[in-house]
Amino acid sequence: MDARYDVVVVGKANLDYLVRGPRLPRPGQSASGDLFQEAPGGKGANQAVGVARLGARAALVARIGNDSRGDAVVAALISEGVAVDFVVRDPAAFTGVALCQVGDDGEKQILSAAGANARLSADDVRGAADALGSSRVVLLQLGVPVAAIAEAIRIGRSGGGQIVLDPGPPVPLPDELLAQVDVIRPNCSEARALTDVEVVDRNSARAAAAALIRRGVGAVAVQAGELGDLLAWRDGELWLPRFDVARLDATGAGDAFASALAVALTEGRSLQEAGPFASAAAALATTVLGAQASLPRRGAVLALLEARRRGSG
Repeated sequence: MDARYDVVVVGKANLDYLVRGPRLPRPGQSASGDLFQEAPGGKGANQAVGVARLGARAALVARIGNDSRGDAVVAALISEGVAVDFVVRDPAAFTGVALCQVGDDGEKQILSAAGANARLSADDVRGAADALGSSRVVLLQLGVPVAAIAEAIRIGRSGGGQIVLDPGPPVPLPDELLAQVDVIRPNCSEARALTDVEVVDRNSARAAAAALIRRGVGAVAVQAGELGDLLAWRDGELWLPRFDVARLDATGAGDAFASALAVALTEGRSLQEAGPFASAAAALATTVLGAQASLPRRGAVLALLEARRRGSG
């Protein structure tokens, strides 16, 4: 079966409303911001755009409302070259929304309403079976029902595709599902939810990764606090230190990492090659405000990798 797409993404699509201010408000507080941005988002849509910007053929499986926000989501995907054949318009539910707050230090808070994302079904996924079954990589997140994710994994693996899971927002996952995942990419809070390990540094990241590998995952790329990321598998590990960039907004960095990792795997690259590529993409995403707006293009990622190589040479 010929692959129509290099990466098929299954996940959520939203419209994001972002406000930046000097600091994030504490519980019960109000704070004033200095910038507002309205843009398409959602981890599934973001990662599909990230894949396309890095030069791979991408399709998105998602559910949105039959509303103006859904129109904006679809228009943005099409403009980025993402196939929308499997984006279902829900006649009853609204397109998901996310309210994002970003402080001057780049940290963020996000409150979202799932809307149609919560109604993505296994039947919706089966409607994309030909694409999923022929894709080199199936890239997944947990902002949609686990039943839809499980069906995407089943179809993707049946065609020999690799499964990459971004486990956010975190929910309990059975071992039988995790055992079918080739690479999982949790941030600190997601790693804690999945393993009960508080990840704050390289050693605790190693402990969280080991716990996931014991549950059957092939490899783990876990965020290790502000120091970097640890990429671990049964026979080894690779430390991915942070790139020195001017951080503006962490929104979208995890999506950039996941999409770049998926693209590298479609090209047959080893984990040792895929890790730095993904880390560089995530670093670049922190230098631009917003989620989809921050996702880098391939040339910029390669240039950052080359700059680090020259700096260490």
